[in-house]
Amino acid sequence: MTSAQEDTLATASTPAASVATGDADPGGWRVYLNRRMLICIFLGFTSGLPLFVLINLVQAWLRSSGVDLQAIGLFALIQFPYTWKFIWAPLMDRFVPSLRIWRPGRRRGWMLITQLLVTAAIAAMGFLSPHDALWTIAALAALLAFFSASQDIVLDAYRRELLPDREQGLGTAIHVNAYKVAGLVPGSLSLILADHLPWSTVFLVTAAFMLPGIVMTLVIDEPEVRGTPPKTLEQAVVLPFREFLARDGWRGAVLVLGFIFLYKLGDSMSTSLATSFYLDLGFTKTEIGVIAKTVGFWASLAGGLIGGIWLVRLGINRGLWIFGVLQMVSSLGFAWLAHHGPTPTGLAIVIALEAGAAGLGTAAFTAYIARATDPRYTATQFALFTSLASVPRTFANAGAGFAVAQIGWFEFFLACVALGVPGMLLLPRVAPWSARR
Repeated sequence: MTSAQEDTLATASTPAASVATGDADPGGWRVYLNRRMLICIFLGFTSGLPLFVLINLVQAWLRSSGVDLQAIGLFALIQFPYTWKFIWAPLMDRFVPSLRIWRPGRRRGWMLITQLLVTAAIAAMGFLSPHDALWTIAALAALLAFFSASQDIVLDAYRRELLPDREQGLGTAIHVNAYKVAGLVPGSLSLILADHLPWSTVFLVTAAFMLPGIVMTLVIDEPEVRGTPPKTLEQAVVLPFREFLARDGWRGAVLVLGFIFLYKLGDSMSTSLATSFYLDLGFTKTEIGVIAKTVGFWASLAGGLIGGIWLVRLGINRGLWIFGVLQMVSSLGFAWLAHHGPTPTGLAIVIALEAGAAGLGTAAFTAYIARATDPRYTATQFALFTSLASVPRTFANAGAGFAVAQIGWFEFFLACVALGVPGMLLLPRVAPWSARR
């Protein structure tokens, strides 16, 4: 998985930029180091852990147990809830979980429920046998994906409501970086433990890493939301879409949706076959593994963090312009490597450039999506926008292999640069440079 594959209104007439709480400029280090950013670390780590359990740990467990590759490949289908989560997101905007002795609020209630379900699903998985209960494991993995996607809905909504607009970029960058760090648990620590401990213990230890997020949910406050949340399920389903269309009419809605669809298209497609590209150039698997896992990982973290800090000063609009250009330049780096041939130094430079630019672009893009949501319907609109953003990655990337077979690697990467142009051309309409916010 590459780095590119891994970012309104309080009333009907009030922009979201004016309603986020705590939007005053505190200045100095308090812009970067505050309680909200610490919460974002926990949110990101808690969000990333279950996905990487599905991608890394379950795959390693099944393969080491002798399950054939065809069956393991089919397990990728269980990730569909991440694409369709907007369907049940209105339920999490409408209903407020509560107990007689504890009323956590709308966001914290759903956070606790989904975190407990994720923890239980991870812990239970290791007690099953891949030889005797493969279909049961598949069903449990599908449930884990559903619980994880549901958790993402409420975590994204909480983060949007927690952060003032000026901190959306930095908070998103911290969230994404913590998300990536979470991958080290099931993708590294758990695999090491599996050489020394039973799989049941490995999954229990992995599930225990959800506990910091659960504790955080118990001690934080419910975010303040202006406006009136939906009072009926019908309102929860209909009003988010009606409000979005009412802002600037159909034309404005189409422009925003088109931008969300197109902004990361070229960047995502350029990395969809990155490993195959490196192998075709003649790099060894060891060279790819060492360079990609070290240079790429740290460059991605640095890019996201620098991008978030930079966005505090630049504003989201200007960040989208600058980081969008850097994304296109990173695709040109792949074309340069295809033209000049393999060198370890060249590979390291290209991977660092791509990972860093992807981190920058993701910070600005996700902050833009957060700003585009109405605080009354954050869960539904945020889930809808992020689901839409994942569509080009799914369908366009599926055709990348056919494109390479027809035109070759060099021309393919030039085409990816060209695919980044339409999204940039929409920026004057959806995020004008002059509107510094």
